[in-house]
Amino acid sequence: MDLNAVHMLVKVAEMKSFTQAAHCLGTTQSRISRAITQLEAELGTRLLHRNTRNVSLTPDGCTLVDRSAELIAGLDEARKLLLDRRCEPTGVLRMTAPSVLGRVVLTPLLGQLLEQYPALQIDASFTDRLVDMVDEGFDAALRIGPLADSRMIARSLPPLHWVTVASPQYLARHGTPQTQEALAEHRCLSVYNHYRGFLVPWQFKLAEGKAEDWLPPVSISFDSGDPLIEGALAGLGVAQVMEFAVREHIASGRLVRVLPQLEGRSRELSLVYPRTRHASPKIKALGALLLAHSHW
Repeated sequence: MDLNAVHMLVKVAEMKSFTQAAHCLGTTQSRISRAITQLEAELGTRLLHRNTRNVSLTPDGCTLVDRSAELIAGLDEARKLLLDRRCEPTGVLRMTAPSVLGRVVLTPLLGQLLEQYPALQIDASFTDRLVDMVDEGFDAALRIGPLADSRMIARSLPPLHWVTVASPQYLARHGTPQTQEALAEHRCLSVYNHYRGFLVPWQFKLAEGKAEDWLPPVSISFDSGDPLIEGALAGLGVAQVMEFAVREHIASGRLVRVLPQLEGRSRELSLVYPRTRHASPKIKALGALLLAHSHW
């Protein structure tokens, strides 16, 4: 039995799409289709239901994938380990990061990484969704907050800091809040985490130096952090955002810090990767680059 064809079948089953499977495997849809058709002929059974809208496994296809998925994953991991023994980072680095962090911090650094290691390819996913790195095949991730997955190693990076901001135009119309309690009378821009089902709280520093969570009144909520910045710039209201993302806007005067005396929200940031990838030159190169340019 052709293990490469089985590998393609497993990937099509994971992605539920020939197109996405072809992109992930770096091949063509027609090649995958031919390989699976030949596998079906060899086994004398249909493995996939195909139509113009979707693709799904037949019962025999489910049996083959269930029995083969772990073997294929093991072969993939062995291949990665052998490739990672090379001194220079090569091949595809699949990584993920929160949307704002990836867009503002990581994207400008990727060019430097490619210039230094031209044999490297980067497949980046910037999303606020908490991805399963192992199941989804990511090599590395930037994660905010404590690590909860024992399958992972976390390499600490300098922490992130938050500021509360609004546009001068908004403050001219509605006044500048002088206390945390006064914020309750303002339009507050917030993030609602649909994956975990809660409104993300703001945080302020109390007089004794302790941090306190504060739930802003729900004026406008978004499903990610990106629109907070655009909303604040547009004068929609007050937002609490990561400082690096609005540093230039504050310097230019397009945004103004609100209640700076109460600033204190800070969270750890880590480069996270599977334990099996600890010796990867790709991960080492990415980690070194982040530490060298960690001015957030």
